[in-house]
Amino acid sequence: MDAVLVTGGASGLGAAVVDAVAKAGGRPVVIDRQPPPDGVPGVQCDLADTRAAEAATRQAIELAGGGIDGVVTAAGMDVPGALADVPGETWDRIVAVDLLAPAAVIRAALPALKASHGNVVTVASTLGVKAVGDATAYCAAKFGVVGFTRSLAAELAGQVNVTLLIPGGMRTRFFDDREERYRPGPDAVLNDPADVAAAVLFALSQPPGCAVRELVVAAETETSYP
Repeated sequence: MDAVLVTGGASGLGAAVVDAVAKAGGRPVVIDRQPPPDGVPGVQCDLADTRAAEAATRQAIELAGGGIDGVVTAAGMDVPGALADVPGETWDRIVAVDLLAPAAVIRAALPALKASHGNVVTVASTLGVKAVGDATAYCAAKFGVVGFTRSLAAELAGQVNVTLLIPGGMRTRFFDDREERYRPGPDAVLNDPADVAAAVLFALSQPPGCAVRELVVAAETETSYP
């Protein structure tokens, strides 16, 4: 593992993956709306614009020296609410960031990934296998990531290793801007994103010919899985 492209690498799970890759001796490069962590090369981009996401991916690969060994699609968002209450443009943006952007980034990175026989880790969610109310956009997108990744793994078998990561709730800022009723309760047990990042690093570190196809990483008492 050398150069690894991480979407959403400025915060949350993405930042934890950037830290894990750097500590393992790899070279992370970030695509995010926000500036990357200090000293980490990156491209600022609104991933909801999928053509811009493709261009940013090509630019990030150039920043990495023209090649990459891995891609981790950690960027994500959600705005909970009933379907009738979530504005259409917000609903569309959730699906764009959480589903269409990973496909766009991976599509643009494929030539470099095939050249290195690299690794892809997509980030779904436990709500990509178990649906809940007031999360139609998020569940639609994350269920889509599950199907997309399984299909991609079959398509790229023997060329690029593809791993589906299904994380439970984590202690990140993901819940900060929500209404109180959509935030984890005071007794909720959330996973440390560093522990999830360690699982990502394990998948990225597999040699050609050995693929970790799927990983479910959650707190022992995660209520949304199984």
